[in-house]
Amino acid sequence: MPGERAEERAVAELSRLVVGIDLDPAYVERIREAFPDLEVVVCADPAELPAALEGAQGLVTWRVPPEALAAATALRWVHFAGAGVDGVLSPALVERNLVLTNNSGVAAPNIAEHLLAMMLAFARGLPELMRYQVRHEWHHPSRRFELAGQTLGVVGLGDIGAELAWRAAALGMRVIGLRRRPGEPPRGVERVYPPEALHELLGESDHVAICLPLTPRTRHLFGPAEFRAMRRDAYLYNIGRGAIVDQEALIAALQAGEIAGAGLDVTDPEPLPPDSPLWDMPNVLITNHTSGGTPRYWERGIEVVLDNIGRFRRDEPLRNVVDQREGY
Repeated sequence: MPGERAEERAVAELSRLVVGIDLDPAYVERIREAFPDLEVVVCADPAELPAALEGAQGLVTWRVPPEALAAATALRWVHFAGAGVDGVLSPALVERNLVLTNNSGVAAPNIAEHLLAMMLAFARGLPELMRYQVRHEWHHPSRRFELAGQTLGVVGLGDIGAELAWRAAALGMRVIGLRRRPGEPPRGVERVYPPEALHELLGESDHVAICLPLTPRTRHLFGPAEFRAMRRDAYLYNIGRGAIVDQEALIAALQAGEIAGAGLDVTDPEPLPPDSPLWDMPNVLITNHTSGGTPRYWERGIEVVLDNIGRFRRDEPLRNVVDQREGY
């Protein structure tokens, strides 16, 4: 019916599921064992996906090619194997008003550890020490500090931000955060700010971690005014999407000493061009969009898929439903 939310109109029929990714056979077998009456078709070849989707109500994939979407007339539910959907929500897909879910939260523990690793690296002077090692020189780093007692501002208290918060608090940090929706602070968070108080959070923080999805609201959320609002001895970290940060403004802020440094797992564009000045800045860590990597990804991810198959068949709201209007 017009106006219905996609997750409310999910039909219980799910007899054919296409796994459109190169998933470990052990995890495919987990699905078959849990749902013996479910036809599970593995098709990692995009060219063969349209034919495989004939009669299928469910699809597990990284993205849905236009030709596959057009052929999938019975499709009701798509589960994206990743978390970010900024690059896969095509107009044609949104128009179909399918139930879309993702693997949000699956990589949150390892990404939180990645953020802590960058923070600890700056605290102990590791970027400088590694340069000395490459040159076979014995020196002490020019700056060292302790994280305990410092303030971490987490911009985005979703799964990743929440995982980071309690880990940072365990190291003795004061943790504050920002999120759109009101509610109880996640474990380890002392105070939650609304979006309009971003500059207040920035001014209080020794470290600022961007844990946001890329949406029209968040594109270039960090620009010249935000860097001026940060402390000159503060560090910025971005594991969301590169376009959340105005990269030219970030370069200017680093060159002017408006902030102390940056840990960037994501850039804009990706890959970062070889001539970008960010590569050679001594106070910048670049980790090439690797924070999401973990050998335990599908160990956790398959549980989301299995849970959602059961929920779909029971006509219950699915887990990790993507808000197609907001883009995450």
